[in-house]
Amino acid sequence: MAIQTDAVRVAPRAAARRRQKNSVGVFGALSHVALIVWTILVVGPILWTFLASFKTNPEIVGDAPLALPHSFGWDAWGRAWEKAHVGRYMLNTILVVGVSTLFTMLFGSMAAYVLARYRFWGNRAIYYLFVSGLSFPVFLALVPLFFVVRNLGLIDTHLGVILVYIAYSLPFTVFFLTAFFKTLPTSVAEAAMMDGCSHTRTFFQIMMPMARPGLISITIFNILGQWNQYLLPIVLLSGSVEDKWLITQGIANINTSAGYEADWPGLFAALSMAIIPMMIVYIIFQRQIQSGLTAGAVK
Repeated sequence: MAIQTDAVRVAPRAAARRRQKNSVGVFGALSHVALIVWTILVVGPILWTFLASFKTNPEIVGDAPLALPHSFGWDAWGRAWEKAHVGRYMLNTILVVGVSTLFTMLFGSMAAYVLARYRFWGNRAIYYLFVSGLSFPVFLALVPLFFVVRNLGLIDTHLGVILVYIAYSLPFTVFFLTAFFKTLPTSVAEAAMMDGCSHTRTFFQIMMPMARPGLISITIFNILGQWNQYLLPIVLLSGSVEDKWLITQGIANINTSAGYEADWPGLFAALSMAIIPMMIVYIIFQRQIQSGLTAGAVK
């Protein structure tokens, strides 16, 4: 009788486990299907852009635009680099993004460390002031921003673009790193202070190496955001200073001039030149980015 009772109790549990396993299996299958569709939607246009840079105009606008190119020549890449001045625009972008990212990380990490580790009057007010910048769309401030930069005498200069990039990148940098610095153990910093380290030395030699995953993650995000920025360079670098244009302005100019002299392979070659560096950066630092995003949750 007891054996029958136990069997009756076990049967519903086994059935529930089977139903749960089946539901998890169905959800997993749907998740994989969604990921496959998402991968095709993302990788497909990038791959087609890269292949189109090796085609000719008739191949791109012909009856089989998705077909492979007949030959893989680098003529379009050469035209984009020299005739369309993509090389100059890319060097300008590397300069602007490199300097702005460097100072964004320097100022943002110092501000985030102070806000996360020190208690003083106005701490929360300053933190929320930084965070409020996340809710302010860029295009709403374009007109006053133009006049402010012009009054400073920095319009049509790379320095003006760098300062604006730093200002717009600081809110997310401070928001992200403040939460990250809070997860780091305080015992190490206290031990360093007891050994005679100053606040500055403790920050640069102790806390910065410990926060390396988070710093790498936010650095990559800032590089991607600033590299792909289009509105700010258009407003701050006018058409009269073409030699100072950034990569997004150069590609937009190629696209505009295509209506008069269509060079679609050159346009796609320029797009490929703008995409490949960011893909390389992300592939190299992929593990650091993932570890930085999950470090706070693990700790």
